[in-house]
Amino acid sequence: MSDLKRTALFDLHVRIGAKMVPFAGYEMPVQYKLGVMKEHLHTRASAGLFDVSHMGQVILRGENPALSLERLVPQALAALGEGRQRYAFFTAEDGGILDDLMVANRSDHLFVVVNAACKDADIAHMRANLTDCDVEEITDRALLALQGPAAEAALASLVPNAANMKFMDVAVMASDFGELWISRSGYTGEDGYEISVTNDQAEALASALLALDLVEAIGLGARDSLRLEAGLCLYGNDIDTTTSPVEAALEWAVQKARRTGGARAGGFPGAKRILAEFDAAAPARRRVGLLPGTRAPMRAGTALFADDTGGEPIGIVTSGAFGPTLETPVSMGYVATEFATTGTEIYGEVRGKRLPVQVADMPFRPSTYKR
Repeated sequence: MSDLKRTALFDLHVRIGAKMVPFAGYEMPVQYKLGVMKEHLHTRASAGLFDVSHMGQVILRGENPALSLERLVPQALAALGEGRQRYAFFTAEDGGILDDLMVANRSDHLFVVVNAACKDADIAHMRANLTDCDVEEITDRALLALQGPAAEAALASLVPNAANMKFMDVAVMASDFGELWISRSGYTGEDGYEISVTNDQAEALASALLALDLVEAIGLGARDSLRLEAGLCLYGNDIDTTTSPVEAALEWAVQKARRTGGARAGGFPGAKRILAEFDAAAPARRRVGLLPGTRAPMRAGTALFADDTGGEPIGIVTSGAFGPTLETPVSMGYVATEFATTGTEIYGEVRGKRLPVQVADMPFRPSTYKR
């Protein structure tokens, strides 16, 4: 793994017993001594600390960076209030999704967080298309995620004003660990925070949080099962350049102002196809939740069929794992639209045998965000 990058917390991970694996060009912790199952359950019951420093942090400055960024995403960013954050995605000319991201309005600039595997392409995309903005990649800051019902108590013990934030609020706060860029958000379905801290203070902050009885270190393994229970997409698995926002059941993330008849309708890549799918031309497939009728998970790549024998595939599983909170396997994937109704029974082919699986609503477990 000598050619892989390391985050500012690499030494801490090794010191506390992390199992390190390659992920998106970095050496990252997949689990610690607790193991994936206990890490997952601890996050749901108390608070888990994740190193997400591999993700890209970007600042956009310009005369009106929000309106400029609307040229690349179908979200209504010009109306995003100061101190607020919004989920967004870059779209391609054919209506596919290039990446999903978080966009925060920090008064005179936008703070953007993009996925690790896509960050170089995303930054190049912004620089090529937002010529009226300065696109600054932030490379001297780590990014931590503190998630779970005890996240507020844990962070407030170090940064008291963090307790006053609501879901999708963003703030810059002074602390014993320097200036922290905090958002009340995350990717587990739990209440929690994402915290940008300078690289030279990252280990001190992480250690202070881990010293609390409420907090345990959590790796990528549990992060994946947590986001799957929450019905959240993983870019490269559940959404990519071959999936449109409507196919991916992400309509909720496209505000009315950018849809047909809205104040700033269209004007983003792929708008013709995407708006048509909103308005009339329902896509041929849809992302759905799946509950296998077995104890074994139906994992990514499992072909889905309408019947227990014969016929061509009607879809495919894109993510699947055992859901520790639910004590049952959960999956998500794409099926032909006619089979996307909740409760529809279809079949997944596992090792040559077709097993029943039921189309289900997501999230599999309700979110607990502080609104």
